[in-house]
Amino acid sequence: MAKIIGIDLGTSNTAAAVMEGGRGTIIPSAEGSSIGGKAFPSYVAFTKDGQRLVGEPARRQAIANPEGTVTAFKRKMGENFKYNLRGQEFTPQQLSAFVLQKVKKDAEAFLGEPVEKAVITVPAYFNDNQRQATKDAGRIAGLDVVRLVNEPTAAALAFGNGQRRYV
Repeated sequence: MAKIIGIDLGTSNTAAAVMEGGRGTIIPSAEGSSIGGKAFPSYVAFTKDGQRLVGEPARRQAIANPEGTVTAFKRKMGENFKYNLRGQEFTPQQLSAFVLQKVKKDAEAFLGEPVEKAVITVPAYFNDNQRQATKDAGRIAGLDVVRLVNEPTAAALAFGNGQRRYV
C-alpha cells in the first residue's frame, strides 16, 4: 500500500512527514538541514535565464534576485491575485504547487517509492476558497489531497502521538 505523506504547507517553511513503524518520520529536503532545520523553505524563484528554483536554492539567492523571487504567497491563497516574476504571472496556487512538487520529489527519493497521496495542514481560519485553493495546489503538484487538517488539530494529534519533536 502506498504511503500517504503529511505536509505542513507553511508561509515561511514547509515540512513533510510520514508514518513509519508507528512513528512519524520527518522527510528532509534534498538540500539537507538549513535555517529551517529539515524543512523546505516556502520560496520560489526564477533566474534571469528562466530556471525555476524552489526551496533552499530559491531562498539562498533571494537577496540577489528580488524581482524573480517570492515567498509568503500562502497569505494570498484563495484570492484573485497574481504574482509577476520575470514577466510571467503566477497564482498563489501555482506557486504553492511548485513547493509541493519539490516536497513530493524529495519524499519519493527519501522513501524509495512513488508518493501519490497527501494530507495537508491549513490554518484554522482558512475559508472555503482558501481550502479549495490548497487542494488545487496539491492537484497541480500531482498529489491526491485526501484530507485537509486544521493546523491546531494536527499539532494536538502530534502531541498526543508522543511526537514532541519540532522541525
